[in-house]
This record gives sequence, C-alpha cells and structure tokens, in this order.
Amino acid sequence: MQNITVPSSLLRSPDRFGGQKSGDCLTGSPIFRDDRLVGLDAPLPDTNTVVVVPALTEAHCHLDKCHTITRLDPVAGDLMTAISAQLRDKTHWTSTDIRTRATRGLIEAKTAGVEALRSHVDWGDAAEPPLAWHVLCEIAQEHEDVTLQLSPLTGVDQMAECSFTQSLARAAAAAKGALGAFVHDHAEKREGISQMIQAAKEHGLPLDFHVDEGLDDCNGLELIADLILETRFDGPVLCGHAVSLMNRDAEHVKRIVEKLARANITVCALPTTNLYLQDRRQGTPDRRGLTRLRELRAAGVKILTASDNVADAFCPMGQFDPMAALHLTSLAAHLDPPMAQWLPMVTTDARRAMGLDPFHIEDVPLSRLRLSDAPDCEGLVSGRHPLRALSPSPDSQNR
Repeated sequence: MQNITVPSSLLRSPDRFGGQKSGDCLTGSPIFRDDRLVGLDAPLPDTNTVVVVPALTEAHCHLDKCHTITRLDPVAGDLMTAISAQLRDKTHWTSTDIRTRATRGLIEAKTAGVEALRSHVDWGDAAEPPLAWHVLCEIAQEHEDVTLQLSPLTGVDQMAECSFTQSLARAAAAAKGALGAFVHDHAEKREGISQMIQAAKEHGLPLDFHVDEGLDDCNGLELIADLILETRFDGPVLCGHAVSLMNRDAEHVKRIVEKLARANITVCALPTTNLYLQDRRQGTPDRRGLTRLRELRAAGVKILTASDNVADAFCPMGQFDPMAALHLTSLAAHLDPPMAQWLPMVTTDARRAMGLDPFHIEDVPLSRLRLSDAPDCEGLVSGRHPLRALSPSPDSQNR
C-alpha cells in the first residue's frame, strides 16, 4: 500500500478527512469504503506517496475544429486570420472527418484524466443544428464514461433574433448542453445577450460566452455582468477569454470585477490560443494574451483555465489537457505556489461553472479519481507525472 496525498482544496470536509497536514494537503494511509476514498490514517513509514485528485474538467474546448492544422496553409496571424483560415477548412467537414478528429481529441482528453468537458460547436447562420452538432451528439452518447457537454458558438448579434435563439436553446437543452455565443464589437450585443438570458431561463440552461477575445477596446464582459444582475439570472455563467480586461486601468478593473463577483460569473483564461494570437505585430510580442486572473480572484470571482483550441488555425499546437493549461497559466499569470490552491480551476470550480455537481474527493466513486506519482502538487502541475486511474489494493477495503 502507498501513502496518499490529497489537496485540501478538493475535499468537501478537510477537517474530518484525517491524515497528516502537509502544507495545503493531507497525507496518510488511505481508507477505502464502499468504492470511496473516505479518509486517511497516519502515514506509513518508508512508503512512497502518490497524489490523488478528482478527474479533471475541461471547461472550454473545440472538438469540431481540432487536428486540422496539417491540411491548412501556413497560418501565422491574429484572431481574424485564424477565423478566415478555419472557415476555408470547412469544405473538408464531412461526418467521417468530424467524427475522426473529434473522437481523437476526446480520447486524448480522457487519457489526460478528463471526465467532463464542454466543446463549443460552430453553428453558422441557419437556425437548424449544423452537421458537427449532430456528429458530436452521437459521440457524446457513445462515450458514456465522459460527460461531453455541447455549446453552440455563433455571433451574439444573431442571438438578437428571438426565434433563432430559441432554436439554439432547444437544441442545447436536448443535448443537455449550454447556450453560447461570442461577443465582440457586435452592434446588437445588448439585445443578443438579453435574448440568451431569457432563453436560458426558460430552458434551464447554463450560459457560455466567448467575450473580448483581443487586446482592442472591447468591454462585453461588463455588459454581460450588468444584464445578469438586471435580470437576476441565477444559473451558471462562464465567460471565456476576457483578454481586453488587460487594457483597463485599475479603477475600471475594480468596477468590472466587482460586478462579476456580484453576478456570480466565472471567468476562464485560455492561454495557449490567446498567447499565440494576441499582440501580433513586428517583432516579439510584449503583451500577454491573458485576463486579469489575480485581480479577479482577489475580488471573489471564480477563475478557471482550459485548453481551448488544439492543432487548428487558432493554435497550431496545444493539447486536450487541463493540467497542461494550468501549468502554462501559472507561468504566464504568476499563479504562485502552493499549487494545491489552484487545482479547483480544472476540477471542482470548473464543474460548477458548467452546471455540474462538483467532484469532491470523498464523495465520488474511485473511478472518478485520478492519481499521479508526483511527490507534491507542484510536481503534479508540472506535467512530469501524468494522471492515471485509481484502484485500491485489496487489503485497504472496508476499513
């Protein structure tokens, strides 16, 4: 038997879990009961220790676009360049093509320790679901060991049309997904966001926004917060990117993040894509494609990170691995140790933002836990010790 280290931040009741305190973690000999890790005894001497966490959650990715980079012309540009290149690639999007690439991405995510993920799906101009939506719905049904949550992705100006929004909301509800759109400098963004909030209320859907994905002067994030507060919407709201928040001075940042906290909005940083796309100009970029994670957290806003695009026009590299995203986010945003405090970004808080019950270590079956040979949480986030499934030894059962 090995000793187990568990991050206190991922326990529902760390004060009742037992074990020996080790920084922001608890360490000890595991107690398994009824297919659960229910606590820790005192650590065993001269025994290796493994880190145990809940299965990871990928709160923002794009399975419909992934693994297209090898057939694209050389892509090296900003957000609009990537959008144009990916649109041209859609001539290849057959059922077989989408299924092959999306399944590859989903398997990569599961191998990295993911149990739940939200994939955005390009919707287009028609109200009817596109081909990629149908294919990903089929894949979600075939892979019952993972929760694949789908969210439509279209311009928020299209959402200003009530019948269009209702059609997308019905499709999202049937797929047990979320209602999503991207918000940039659209003329009708207030109307579009308002229609989305109303439809989410009617259909019981979480909301998801790609917002302010750039370093230009956009502030859709504050508008979303204002409308959520005005309508008293109490469902989960997840805002990805929010990069232009970096352009705001301290007074504006304080005002916006306080609204986000009051509105209970979660913000997700997406560093691989944003670091690659933002601040494109001559020479080496000196602006980070991030949002203000430290200020958001200090104000009480829940923050996440996720993988976003993988091997497509928006990011030619990347990987479906939230722990790798956390590693990069920590380096780019100075998320300092102890690293256990940041693990909810890719586990419990990420599930809440998706409208799912959080996975606390002591509450879930062993099949929903993952372990790593890392000596501590810093080693876990480093990526040097991959996650794998947890299975207890026979002599540790029912203690």
